[in-house]
This record gives sequence, C-alpha cells and structure tokens, in this order.
Amino acid sequence: MQPLILYTAGTPNGQKVSNFTEELKAVYPDFKVDYQSISFGKNEQKEPWFLAINPNGRIPALKDPNRNDFCVFETASIILYLEKHYDPKHIFSWSDEGDGVDKRTEILNWIFFVHGGVGPMMGQSNHFVRYAPEDIPYGKNRYMTETKRLFQVLDIRLKDHDWLVGDKYSIADINAYPWLQYYKWAGLHDEDVPQSVRDYIDRNWNRPAVREGMKVPNGTTDWVEKMRSKDFFEKYEQEAAEKAATASKWIQDGMKKDRESKA
Repeated sequence: MQPLILYTAGTPNGQKVSNFTEELKAVYPDFKVDYQSISFGKNEQKEPWFLAINPNGRIPALKDPNRNDFCVFETASIILYLEKHYDPKHIFSWSDEGDGVDKRTEILNWIFFVHGGVGPMMGQSNHFVRYAPEDIPYGKNRYMTETKRLFQVLDIRLKDHDWLVGDKYSIADINAYPWLQYYKWAGLHDEDVPQSVRDYIDRNWNRPAVREGMKVPNGTTDWVEKMRSKDFFEKYEQEAAEKAATASKWIQDGMKKDRESKA
C-alpha cells in the first residue's frame, strides 16, 4: 500500500481527518499516510496545483495513489471515503447489514449535524470574536448564542451516552470532536458548555491516536493544551489576540484574492 497524501493545516477541519488517519494507523499496520502542510499565510490553498485537487480552495484534501490518485475534499466526504476503503473491519463504523444499517444512518445524522451546524456556526463565531477587522457585537452574539444552542443539542445525547452512536467510538465522534475542543477560541467559557460535552471532549482527547492527530502538521499540541487550561482567558488571552491578528491578515488577504479571481 502506498501512503495517502493529506494536504492539511492545524485547524479543526484538518484535525478531523488527521485524527482518523492516526486512528487507522494504530489498528491497520499497512495503512500509511503522508502529511503535507498547506500555508494559509502564503495562500497555498489558492494556487492552481491545489485547486486541481480541491476546486474549493480549502483544506483538508486527500489524494489516494492506491486508487489512481483519486482526490477527495470536504472533511465529511474524506472521513466517509477513508471509512469505506480503509476500515474493512468496521472498527470505526458498522457494516451495512442488519442493525448496522440503522447505525450507519445515525452516524450520518451526527456527521451532517456537525458539518451543517456546529462547524459553520463555530467558524462564524471564531471570525467575529477573533478575526473581524471591526467589533460587531451583533455578529458575536448571533453566532455564540447559536453555538451554545448546538451544544445543548449534543447534551441531549451525551448526558447519558459516552459516544454519539451506539456504544463505541466511531467516525461520528471523529468528525465532531475537533470543533468542540476549540470552544474557547469561539468565545465560550467552561460554564457555557454542558458538563456532558466537556466530558466527551476529554474522552476524545485522551485517545492516544487523537493526541497524535492533533499534532498534525505542526508537530505539537501546545496551543490545544493552552486552550484546555481552566484559566485560558486569564493566562493566554494576549497570546490569543496576537495569533488572531496574524491570522486575520491572511484571512483578509485570502478574501481579497477570492474577490479578485471573480472580477
């Protein structure tokens, strides 16, 4: 088996996939993956060679040399692709027979809930809290409030279950966890997040393969561990503001490049 190539960056969407590839590596010795870091600061995700892999110009994206360099983009699509082709024992899912049919539908329920709700709403909260060039209280309140509501939906399931589907860790959890881990970056405090969701975050974080996946591609979980600190807002808010200022510049540059490409 040749190594798959994952084009990624240290974001929740990128970490969803690297967490899964690290989980696959842990249980399938023949599974291999190479990580290629994409620099947002250099707008590499907008370069023609990358757009040939993902025309949407976003990370992550996957190229599979074992299947004629087949390319996959969008996190949920990549996770489902990896599950179909590289999890033959259904360790992170269920077969499509018997009770597994309904379990697979439950997985899709939660994947689409995160893909259409949690990710976009937290992404917008991140933007207005951290990256917007001007303070817009309405935007902050709108998306932080909706993020809190979505966390309450998760609480309905997680207050008496360890995992989102069935009685085992699955691709539903792999798809959900990274965004949830970053709730403080979205402006939420511990008291804004149900205890069941915080416990669920910890269960994911404590998996060895997840610890490895969260290092990709920078080789460290230093910033994640700072965000997990109970006194994040007291100890690290200045560092967060500096990181956000740097990121805001390349976000604005990327938006400008998108506008210019459509002109």
